[in-house]
Amino acid sequence: MSPGAQGMGRFLRARRDALQPEDVGLPREPGRRVPGLRREEVAALAGVSLEYYLRLEQGRDHQPSTQVVAALARALRLDPAGREYLSRLMTGFLAVPSATDETVVVNERLTSLVDRFGHAPTFIANAVRDVLSSNPMARALSSALEPGRNLLLELFAPHVKLTTPGWEQVARRAVANLRLVGDHDSARLQQVVGTLAVRDEDFRRWWARHEVATTSLLGSFSATVDGFGRIDLDYDNLAVPGHPGCVMTILRPRAGTVAEEALEVLAARVHGSPQLL
Repeated sequence: MSPGAQGMGRFLRARRDALQPEDVGLPREPGRRVPGLRREEVAALAGVSLEYYLRLEQGRDHQPSTQVVAALARALRLDPAGREYLSRLMTGFLAVPSATDETVVVNERLTSLVDRFGHAPTFIANAVRDVLSSNPMARALSSALEPGRNLLLELFAPHVKLTTPGWEQVARRAVANLRLVGDHDSARLQQVVGTLAVRDEDFRRWWARHEVATTSLLGSFSATVDGFGRIDLDYDNLAVPGHPGCVMTILRPRAGTVAEEALEVLAARVHGSPQLL
């Protein structure tokens, strides 16, 4: 049984359990005991036989047609991220650099790229959210942005959970994005997932739900700067050509905010003279 087939079966079961009859236009009969939809209901909605659907859930069929995948996505009311994930379970995931000497070579190649944004905190992370490269401004802004650190492990640190506004929403989406883009055959992903599963009950619960989500191109990032306290920065995420799964994040303050002043002071500390961002 292939890992892709096993993953597809687990995903189908989790999404089936998450749907209620009312979600798909079916009546709820009295005394219903199943937590979500029945297998025969999903099979009927997708237009496939119950026997075939059972083979998919049990991981005994690893090559459903694109038409069947599309039908299952419709039946399970998957959003674009869910449809993408289901397709990736069939075709494979992005290659994720592991924590080896090979990653060091990748970091060296990317250093010149992040250094071009000298006065804007900039870093590159892979699909598992290992920081591969960061410029001096990023490292001065937060120790979590040091190369070799993992942003997911940092996000689930107890003090971060207690002090980050809106932490649950941010963390849950980060877990869902990891499931979408991470290479499920990667030893590094298994290491990160295993570490968090042992440490954190929230992570275990969210990972078991098989939720998937994309990251937004725009968002916000919080950090603490001496003399200014916690500041919020906007960010842009850009895919890194030639490095599948890697994203470059450029942090920037909104004009006229305390964050803008804080980064000017931080730039003076790092570069020796204040610079406008």
